[in-house]
Amino acid sequence: MSLSKGVEKRMAMQQFQPPSLIGATNATVNTNGVNPFLDRFTAARAAGPVMAYEYKAMKPKKQLKEIVKVLKPEKKTFLKIPYSFKYNYKDRCVICGTQKFWTADDARRPPLPLHKVRKGYPMRGTYCEKHAAIHMQYEMLEQQILAEEHGLSFSAYIPSAKSLNPVNLVKSGPLTTLRQEDINSLASLGWNISPPQNASASPEEQLYSLMIQQSAMSERVKSLLTKGVEVPVEPTESEA
Repeated sequence: MSLSKGVEKRMAMQQFQPPSLIGATNATVNTNGVNPFLDRFTAARAAGPVMAYEYKAMKPKKQLKEIVKVLKPEKKTFLKIPYSFKYNYKDRCVICGTQKFWTADDARRPPLPLHKVRKGYPMRGTYCEKHAAIHMQYEMLEQQILAEEHGLSFSAYIPSAKSLNPVNLVKSGPLTTLRQEDINSLASLGWNISPPQNASASPEEQLYSLMIQQSAMSERVKSLLTKGVEVPVEPTESEA
């Protein structure tokens, strides 16, 4: 038995379950995207899919004020007078109230929200995926402004994962060349370092090789004299 389109539509509306929000209504929640009837500011603060925030201003400093206003935590109101925070709960987005649990190994995990975004005390809540992406957009804009003020490129403020990896910092390949300071330091510790032998070397190259060996031996002699060397004294005939 087939149902009419009107009955199927009413059944689908009854089966619809809105996201886990506190104080949210179906007027502000749209699972297919942003509500087209909302203004730019309200749509950016409402729950929804991950999307980049489109600035209204053109100058970076005005854009910074604009995005900070978007990221401010939602407040309760009484007779249109704001007081306290509406979504300051654990694992809840402080802006839209969406429930979100971030794991420790999630690369998109945002920092703890501050009650004034740029400063203030940390809140108990967090950011949802949408507002975590907007917060990352805010951090990049702040770094761009800081780079422009100091005459640096924006890429200088983005560390690469390779440079921060401690394995890459410690790992090094075998040495193929030595500086004169390295040779002197090793020779003073007792190492005997000689350059590679080459039968077709010119007299100038051989002289340079001998000068390096002589400098290394001089460092070894200085090291022994500094530490002190006991010279055995042979007994004389009268003492015998």
